[in-house]
Amino acid sequence: MESDAWRVARWALGLDADNLSLWQMMLRALVVYVVAVALVRVGEKRFLGKNTAFDVILAIMFGSVVSRAITSASDFFPTLAAGAVLVGLHWLVAVLTFRSDRLGKAFKGSERVLIRDGELQWDEMRSSNITERDLLGALRSTAQLEDPSKVRVAYLERSGDISAIEDTGEPQVVEIQVADGVQTVRIELPG
Repeated sequence: MESDAWRVARWALGLDADNLSLWQMMLRALVVYVVAVALVRVGEKRFLGKNTAFDVILAIMFGSVVSRAITSASDFFPTLAAGAVLVGLHWLVAVLTFRSDRLGKAFKGSERVLIRDGELQWDEMRSSNITERDLLGALRSTAQLEDPSKVRVAYLERSGDISAIEDTGEPQVVEIQVADGVQTVRIELPG
């Protein structure tokens, strides 16, 4: 026999209703919001930051699934359970990819070298659909550099960000002989 509290919850959430009232949809939105926040907290919020396609896909799927619980397009509790499964799978894959580089590359991709020793890597840029203008803009914003020849290496990271390491050059070494056979002074000048 069904308890009074469960009967009230079923009515308030419109679990048996063909059409939801404004109040039932608002209550569902509140419950789904609270459950979604709890699930995201369990999932360590990783997929909400700027991360890999692996994270973005979960965010889209998670939002799509839990939104169905609000609009009654699907059964309420099974829909929330599906959202929990997605977060659990994301967590499991994150743990596994942490332990295995091979799985990490399969799920998250790998970085690509866009500049090496000041030279643009056109094949990598082409396969990544990164234009020279995109790359130059990223160099200005991330490394405060305008000239790619001043870059030792630039990567298209797994997150989609472009990172760059400036080529500071090797220091120039100058040796000066003060007196014949007496003393040699060695000076390092920045490159």
